[in-house]
Amino acid sequence: MLNGLFGSGGGVVAVPMLRLFGLPARKCHATSVAVIFFLSIASTIAYGLKGNLDLPSALRYIPWGILGAVTGALLLKKIPSTLLRRVFGLIVIISAVRILFI
Repeated sequence: MLNGLFGSGGGVVAVPMLRLFGLPARKCHATSVAVIFFLSIASTIAYGLKGNLDLPSALRYIPWGILGAVTGALLLKKIPSTLLRRVFGLIVIISAVRILFI
């Protein structure tokens, strides 16, 4: 449900919820991304079956998404947990401001 409401941005809610259940920050982020990945694939299939997918436009972004995913996975191993929480908090604040004012 969060994936649909936030446009694959359900991690903004999922990560804090997973933290409430006691998971370490790195596992929360990795779990959230894994779930979003599979939900995005399901969404792509559903939109494609209904004819609502502009595949040529989407293909331009896939290499950048893969690059971002690999970079993020490599950085996640190296970033201290406190920095990870602060960066994530900053992203949540920026997202909230964008939603409120844009």
